[in-house]
Amino acid sequence: QVVGGKVKKPGKRGRKPAKIDLKAKLERSRQSARECRARKKLRYQYLEELVSSRERAICALREELEMYKQWCMAMDQGKIPSEIKALLTGEEQGKAQQNSTKLAKAGKTEANCSNP
Repeated sequence: QVVGGKVKKPGKRGRKPAKIDLKAKLERSRQSARECRARKKLRYQYLEELVSSRERAICALREELEMYKQWCMAMDQGKIPSEIKALLTGEEQGKAQQNSTKLAKAGKTEANCSNP
């Protein structure tokens, strides 16, 4: 057939399928699967570390909240905790910083933390 000055051959259009080496194709598939599993493993490790760090942060915040509750209960009874006195008078600021450092260190240990 001649269409627009070009000779058109009857048959299928597009690329002819190349002879694919079956062994090479299987090896590529295996390699792709190995890489996929490795990526999945890394992703899960990252997520586990993220969850762990968030749990430690929650633990530290719970301990800090408990400390503030104790301070409030003491003030309700008419007692002013020494930490608050130090903050109000501006004295012993180093002590307040030490307490916050203790809180940070306590948050790192998960043994003190209990899940509700």
